[in-house]
Amino acid sequence: MQDLGLQVSYITAEEIDSLIEKKDWKKLKDLVLKINTARELSDIWDNIKEENKIILFRFLPTALAGDVFSKLDQPEQEKILKNLNDIQLKNIIMELEPDERTELFEELPGTITQKLLNILPYEERQEALALLGYPEDSVGRLMTPDYIAVKEDWYIHQCLAHIREFGKDAETINMIYVVDNNWHLLDSITIRKFILADPEEKLKKIMDYKFLSIHAEKDQEEAAAIMKKYDLVALPVIDSKGVLLGIVTIDDIMDVVEEETTEDFQKGAAVAPIDISYTNVSPWILYVKRVGWLSILLFAGLLSSEIISKFEKTLESIIALAFFIPILIDSGGNTATQSATLVIRAIAVKDLTFKKWFRVVKKELITGLLLGVTLGAIFFVLRYIIFKDIFLLGVTLAISTFLVILIANLIGAVLPMLLTKMKLDPALISSPLLTTILDSLGLFIYFTVAKLVFRL
Repeated sequence: MQDLGLQVSYITAEEIDSLIEKKDWKKLKDLVLKINTARELSDIWDNIKEENKIILFRFLPTALAGDVFSKLDQPEQEKILKNLNDIQLKNIIMELEPDERTELFEELPGTITQKLLNILPYEERQEALALLGYPEDSVGRLMTPDYIAVKEDWYIHQCLAHIREFGKDAETINMIYVVDNNWHLLDSITIRKFILADPEEKLKKIMDYKFLSIHAEKDQEEAAAIMKKYDLVALPVIDSKGVLLGIVTIDDIMDVVEEETTEDFQKGAAVAPIDISYTNVSPWILYVKRVGWLSILLFAGLLSSEIISKFEKTLESIIALAFFIPILIDSGGNTATQSATLVIRAIAVKDLTFKKWFRVVKKELITGLLLGVTLGAIFFVLRYIIFKDIFLLGVTLAISTFLVILIANLIGAVLPMLLTKMKLDPALISSPLLTTILDSLGLFIYFTVAKLVFRL
């Protein structure tokens, strides 16, 4: 035990040891009630026999026990936790200060962590998950300890009896988890197998030791992808040593998917993610979430104005060029948005990774060439219908459209992949942002081609 300060003169370690050996519990309890603070217990604790410390601790009042526990070394804390019943354990943890809980949870083995999560009330459990240091969007923050686990050396009838007794409190009984004596996950078995098996058989007979699991610190979206791919209703969560900590269920994962989809929609519209429903959000929050991006887009839009001013003489020389500006730049923005949307969705559903970047570039290059040629031809025909006597305008439009569409298609496909590689959300390349970027780029290409074609 760490230094607790003052010593007690009227109660000795020998007295405590003697009462415990005599099993004089009444006198021991009366004696312990005379101890008021952890400091007063210091000399006694350091000098009583090791095997008697747990017994003494059990007789301490809850508040004093919590104070004493917080000052123990980590190995001693683990030893005590392993020997307390659930009620005593819960009371001790509830007595600890938040920072003391944080330190405790970070150091505890998975088996004790799991035990604590099982006995804490829901609100305290959520706090405990945060204190364990799991990232905010990790599986650890989402897991529940309300599952059914059985031991590998049980008979089937023992397992069924256990399921009947505890199944009513479980999140799901579709999957039953098999663990060893140290709570390492060994298998996950459907309830169907238990029902159809011979009650007198050993559980090991129906085990194949094949199961899916996920580490507590993995992202919730990864859990969603696994559950979707394998049609799971629940996924076991383990620590680095394979200890079963809890499960995540399909209903919780669906909530995550819905939140992520909503967030991506908001980012795609250049709106900072809103954590509450639209019907409950205030106008002020909507203003705060939107004004930042709109300000950025406004300044980005100034670049387009600057480009037009730089090519003012070109525009004055060929007034007809102005007629096609909105159509041309819109085509570039629309093309980039299309390719970005397809790539972002492919990344989200794990259909596309950065390792496939060359295939993406090759595919979008061919697609961009075809789109550029097609839209360029359409623009050339439009020129003929509207301005029959300006052939060079048609050439300018065709070349500009081809280049704008080709480049826009590549930018829309490559930028989300680069953001993913940089560990950023690809949804940051929103439709308004892409459109603004392509507006400036499209104008620059358009006027540059016009100067070359008309030799201005």
